[in-house]
Amino acid sequence: MIKRLLSPFLLVMGLFLTQQAMSADKIYTSFWNNEAAGGYDVVAYFTEGSAKEGKDDYSYKWQGTDWLFSSAENLALFKKDPTKYAPQYGGHCAWAVAEKGELVKGDPEQWRVVDGKLYLNYDASVQAMWVKNIPHFIEQGDAKWPGLNK
Repeated sequence: MIKRLLSPFLLVMGLFLTQQAMSADKIYTSFWNNEAAGGYDVVAYFTEGSAKEGKDDYSYKWQGTDWLFSSAENLALFKKDPTKYAPQYGGHCAWAVAEKGELVKGDPEQWRVVDGKLYLNYDASVQAMWVKNIPHFIEQGDAKWPGLNK
């Protein structure tokens, strides 16, 4: 009985994961939704210097992904220039892209804006490693990202 129930579940999960793996721009979204940056307002990092959760009332679909914002003003800013605010490496962990050449989730609470670009890291311990040599990791990440973003 369990085998019969498990089989369709695994098939659906496999199709879902394949779809996510084949997304054109490799923007990280959760397994459970299609929200970029964990549903956080990516503009707020720049305008308020803080991680703020977005609201469904202020959403925008860009590159096949849902982006949420905490205000109409931040939504308008994003619509004008999404690439200015979107996290680097599709919101994947900047350290993992640079050091391992791997796509790993970025935590919207572990962030840094460097030279006008937003970077996310997996967790606080990974971010602690990343901040020790940010220029090196950005250089490495920029070199590896095109091969990962196929």
